Amino acid sequence: MKLIYDLSLNELNEWILSQGLKSYRSKQIYQWLYQKRATDFEQMTELNKELIALLKETFIIDPLRLVQRQESKDGTIKCLFKLQDGALVETVLMIYDYGNSVCVTSQVGCNMGCTFCASGLLKKQRDLSSGELTAQVMAIQKELDLRQDRVSHVVVMGSGEPFDNYDNVMSFMRNINSDHGLAIGARHITVSTCGIIPKINAFSKEHTQFNLAVSLHAPNDELRSKLMPINKAYPLKDLMASLKSYSVENNRRITFEYILLKDVNDQDEHVHQLAHLVKGMNAYINLIPYNVVDEHGYKQVGFVHAMKFYDKLMKCGVKCTLRQEHGSDIDAACGQLRAKAEGKL
Repeated sequence: MKLIYDLSLNELNEWILSQGLKSYRSKQIYQWLYQKRATDFEQMTELNKELIALLKETFIIDPLRLVQRQESKDGTIKCLFKLQDGALVETVLMIYDYGNSVCVTSQVGCNMGCTFCASGLLKKQRDLSSGELTAQVMAIQKELDLRQDRVSHVVVMGSGEPFDNYDNVMSFMRNINSDHGLAIGARHITVSTCGIIPKINAFSKEHTQFNLAVSLHAPNDELRSKLMPINKAYPLKDLMASLKSYSVENNRRITFEYILLKDVNDQDEHVHQLAHLVKGMNAYINLIPYNVVDEHGYKQVGFVHAMKFYDKLMKCGVKCTLRQEHGSDIDAACGQLRAKAEGKL
């Protein structure tokens, strides 16, 4: 059965009209789904019995079944969900001073093959639909409802490559941004890519206010190709040209994600290469502590060394942040909990 979260308000309205019903019903249903957090069509008391029966015959609301929930001492919550077809996906809630950020998964598995990432241990099986992404946010929102709190930020940075699932991810972001949906501000929604240039160019033409983050993780082609095979198809020179064009056309700042790997990409030479790479761009670098995946053999950079790397970048005139570490006492790395559940770790 079709997932009702897959439908935008306009698409739901088209379906309502195709059934010979009045247009106002679509807004009623959307309000029950997103504002009142209905989990069953029977809860939609403004609808008549015939419409409720039709909805039940045609759609389901929630495709997720909670398999495992981990909560860190820092408040980070990681959920492992099972989808209708039995596939497993992860969703993470991270608590910051500025609000509650949900990291969603966009694919079952991943084909990008980044050598430091647990997601790549399990090859891509399929894309998630826009509704399956939405359901992840709704699951976290319903938990926050118990605290009288709300999801304030969403990042599409979980397992999978979002721009390898471009249309569904864009539909998802529009739906949760909609005033009739969760009304999460566009500038509070971030999509990440490892650097698929044709999709970056397509995203540039969208002229949205959504944030763009790029998984960089290395400042030169030789090292980046070792860490991220996608660099062989889209090397840094071409990637940076595409990003500069995006930034100019949209007047938007780009975030570069840079996971610090001990004795791999954390040396003084890398500081200077990074500074040269992003010089003149409207961008900043988000330095990220590495959540260790034992199978890969990479080590985490200590806090003192990470701060020195940060300070050196700042002295080179590079705007950067050092991300607060989350979930170090749980399976926090992307794909780690799912990989363990499927016996890959």
